[in-house]
Amino acid sequence: MYTLLTGPIFYIALGVCIIGMIVRFYQYFNGLSWQLDRVAYKEYPAMGFRGAVRSIYKWLIPYGTYGWRAQPVMAAAFFGFHLGAVLVPLFLIAHNVFLKEKLGVSLFTISTPVADGLTWIAVISLFFLILRRLVLPEVRILTDRKDWGILLLSIAPFITGMLARYQVGDYSFWLNAHILTGELVLFAIPFTKLSHVFLFFASRAQLGMDFGIKRGGLKGSKMAW
Repeated sequence: MYTLLTGPIFYIALGVCIIGMIVRFYQYFNGLSWQLDRVAYKEYPAMGFRGAVRSIYKWLIPYGTYGWRAQPVMAAAFFGFHLGAVLVPLFLIAHNVFLKEKLGVSLFTISTPVADGLTWIAVISLFFLILRRLVLPEVRILTDRKDWGILLLSIAPFITGMLARYQVGDYSFWLNAHILTGELVLFAIPFTKLSHVFLFFASRAQLGMDFGIKRGGLKGSKMAW
């Protein structure tokens, strides 16, 4: 099972994720309306670009936007989960050894204690986000079965990875489960709301261009809602 998961299934999952997101990016930008969007972007490219960059980096900074400051607790949980969801998969030493073996590339690494801490923060933060969906009626009413499935799928690689890391029960079983759930995430990204992993940059860039040109940008407004 391990050989299958780390061989053909890994390459297929990665290929589906990359090709699927290329298609999603094309569909996103091709779907922009010339009447509502592209005309302004074409006429004021420099201001649009500045607005796009400002929108992206402001949303990458905790409490850097009006939206984050309006919901400080939710923002803390959001950033807590996404820090772990981005840093641990990309920069954990074991993951980079795997990437080097399979793809011939590796990134800088974080120490095991740091990765452990980020994993715990991510799990606790995601449990809080799940609790929020259960407790707040305005959020619960917008949550369907697909949303719950995505939440469970998002947390599965962390839980299985922790069980393997601390060798709870059968190590081989949890290692295979960790790899499988991680690959399921790759498969799901282009077809679910998990696509925001990449489409975040597209949507934030477009909204930033809107605010940078059409919604006060020409008058000097630097709002990043």
